[in-house]
Amino acid sequence: MRDEYTLEGSAPNPYAEKLRKPVTLRLDVDTIAFFKAEAARTGIPYQNLINLYLGQCAQEGKHVVFA
Repeated sequence: MRDEYTLEGSAPNPYAEKLRKPVTLRLDVDTIAFFKAEAARTGIPYQNLINLYLGQCAQEGKHVVFA
């Protein structure tokens, strides 16, 4: 092994913009049940489904409406 390494000329991480950060959310039991049922139907883990849904809402510029 070398004593020192240089990163000159190395390529940037192509996944850096898609990194995930763990967070804690308090979700209603009914909401979790819905996404778990969707996970069983689609074969996609429910956490991924929640992330996909929230990402879609952000991409479409949806806003919360209080009734």
